[in-house]
Amino acid sequence: MCGGFTCSKNALTALNILYILVAFILIGVAVYGRTSPLGANLPTIGGILACGVFLILISILGLVGAIKHHQVLLFFYMIILFLLFCVQFSIACACLAVNSEQQGALAQEGWGKISEDMHIQVQDMFDCCGFDKLPTPTNSTPEASALLRDSCPKNCCPTPQDCKCPPCMEKLKNTINYAFKLCGGIGLFFSFTEFLGVWLTVRYRNQKDPRANPSAFL
Repeated sequence: MCGGFTCSKNALTALNILYILVAFILIGVAVYGRTSPLGANLPTIGGILACGVFLILISILGLVGAIKHHQVLLFFYMIILFLLFCVQFSIACACLAVNSEQQGALAQEGWGKISEDMHIQVQDMFDCCGFDKLPTPTNSTPEASALLRDSCPKNCCPTPQDCKCPPCMEKLKNTINYAFKLCGGIGLFFSFTEFLGVWLTVRYRNQKDPRANPSAFL
């Protein structure tokens, strides 16, 4: 009968197996990002890897608790999963609420933290020069302007005096906006699966195993 002990156990077990699969996907993405020249220096790659490892540990805790109907393991799993739901729900809502000006400020901050080699690779990939404006003697020193123009793609900046590349922010604006919306949407979806896991855990903990000794329930 669905809604009984066996149904709750199978549902919680399947949910934790899904979390383990998602965790392996996160770890795979992080490992691939580490091997990519564009992602090797990004701190978010380390965050994705840490999230994947943490999710595996939590999923194993819930899986063992679900299989053994272990009250203590299920209790800690429920508490940790609820805290994770609160954090992930807040971050997902923040990603969806970020406007274009805030996205530009965050992108500019990230641009200032990555290396010069990373700047060159991004500019070559998107055929752009600089971040939010082309370097000219009026907005930077002549030395910095010449250095930045030398790092720009040669197909649109053949000489420092003739640079037709648009700023990288113009090329990356739609990509950054899409990334924020995508991360927010995925985070919101998985946060509700975590709330479902908390609900299933509470329900499962309060159900009696029909094969167990009734006097050993509590």
